[in-house]
Amino acid sequence: MRVVAMGGGTGLSTLLRGLKTFVAEAGASSAPEPVIRRLTAIVTVTDEGGSSGRLRRDFGMLPPGDIRNCLVALAEDEQLLTRLFRYRFADGRGLAGHSFGNLFLAALTHLTRDFAQAVRLSSEVLAIRGEIFPSTLADVRLRARLADGRLLRGESKITQTPAPIRRLEMVPRGARPLAETLAAIEEADLITLGPGSLYTSLIPNLLVRGVAARLARARAVKVLVVNLMTQPNETRDFTASEHLRALREHAGGRRLIDYVVLNTAPVSRRLLKRYAAEGAAPVTNDIESVRALGAEPVEAPLMEEGEVARHDPDLLARLLLKLVSRRVKPRARRTSGTHGAGVSRNFD
Repeated sequence: MRVVAMGGGTGLSTLLRGLKTFVAEAGASSAPEPVIRRLTAIVTVTDEGGSSGRLRRDFGMLPPGDIRNCLVALAEDEQLLTRLFRYRFADGRGLAGHSFGNLFLAALTHLTRDFAQAVRLSSEVLAIRGEIFPSTLADVRLRARLADGRLLRGESKITQTPAPIRRLEMVPRGARPLAETLAAIEEADLITLGPGSLYTSLIPNLLVRGVAARLARARAVKVLVVNLMTQPNETRDFTASEHLRALREHAGGRRLIDYVVLNTAPVSRRLLKRYAAEGAAPVTNDIESVRALGAEPVEAPLMEEGEVARHDPDLLARLLLKLVSRRVKPRARRTSGTHGAGVSRNFD
C-alpha cells in the first residue's frame, strides 16, 4: 500500500518511526504483515523558534528542524550517521543550541540552492525508508485571528496565546505545494493527519494551495490521529470533535476525514498532575459529536508513557494499517453500546 503522513513536530516523527518497520524492502516478494510499498511524509515549514528559527533568519532558508526529525525517524537508529544528525551542540559561540542535522541541511541548501534537493540528498545519505517533502518551498509565516479580535504573527507567538484561535492564515497566501506532494496524495491508499499540534503542525498543510481540495477528492482512507493531551494554549479544553471541526473549517468546509483515532489508555496520576500544572489534560473522546461531523471514531489504548505522554509508534502504525487492509467503509456499520478496550466495535 501507499501511505502519506502529514504533519510536523514530534508527533509526525513518532508515527513515522512506527510505519517504517512495515516498509517493504527492495526485492521482497512477500511479508507476513501488511506491507507499505511507498511511505511519504509531508512536513509543515512554518517553524520560527530554536535552531530552525535561527537558521531561517540567518540564511533565508526554510526551517529544517521538523524535516530533520523525520529523516532520523525513517533511518536505521543504530547507524552512526543517524546519531550524528541528532547531535546538538551544548556550547560554542554561534553553535550552542544548533543540531548537526539542521546545519547539514543548511549547508546542502546553500550548495544546491534548492531546499527540496537538500532534503532528497540527506535522505540518500541516511538511506531512509521513505521520502520526505516540505509542504511548500515558499517562505511562509503563520498569522492567527483570535477570538478577541487581535492578530498574532508567527508560530512562536501563536503557540503561546491563551486566547482562542478563530482562524489561522498563511502569509503570503497561495503558496504552492510540490508536484510530488499532490501526486503522492492522489495515489495514496492511506493518508494520515496527526498526531501533532493542531494549529502549528496540521492545519498549515491544509493552507497550502490545492492541498485541501486534493485531499477531499483522494480515494485513500483518511485518518485523523487526535493528540493524547490538549495543549496549554493552542487547544486548551478541546475535545476530539473540536480538533476535527477546526480541520474542516480550515479546509473550506470540505469533509476530509474518514476515521478519527482516539486513545483509551489511562494517564497516570503523575503525568496528569504534571500536565495540569501547564493547563493541559487528556483529550475528551466525544464520540457522537465526531460521528455527527461525518467521521467514524476508532478507539484503542495507544499511549506509551514516559516523561511525557506519547503514542506507541508500533501500536499506532498497526492500527492505521488495519484500517486500510480491512477497507471498512466509514459509517457503514454503526456501533451501539460501549466500546471494548481495543479498537472500536466496527472492527470486531
